[in-house]
Amino acid sequence: MSKSTPLVVVDDDQDDREIFEQIATDLNIPYERRWFFDTATAMEYLSGTKEQVFLIFCDINLPGNSGLEFKKKIDGDPLLRKKSIPFVFFSTAANQKDINAAYMEMTIQGFFKKGTNYQDIKTMIGLIIDYWSLCRHPNAV
Repeated sequence: MSKSTPLVVVDDDQDDREIFEQIATDLNIPYERRWFFDTATAMEYLSGTKEQVFLIFCDINLPGNSGLEFKKKIDGDPLLRKKSIPFVFFSTAANQKDINAAYMEMTIQGFFKKGTNYQDIKTMIGLIIDYWSLCRHPNAV
């Protein structure tokens, strides 16, 4: 997959966005970031873009539709399902009810609770990016 493919991050918390961006810089993550504060604009982008998205990081608690509702909409859209975009939840909220719903009611590739300190978050993001950079899946060809 080309390094110019975007990484989509859906998160409304400005502090979390700044931390994520700093980590992406520290880790020299080559994928351009596309930032969205809410699921409506993220959905509009995903539905209309010709870019092959590398990966979606999505928070659970978002204004408007939650991350769970967002993923259900993606799964319910034949065009977006065909794009086979890897999707991970990356959230400070990680209760068992949401984790169960994510894995039992939709197709996700991971559910991660944000670490409590910079190094933990950096390690987690690095591992996720490394995994999906090496993983073979329909849009990795």
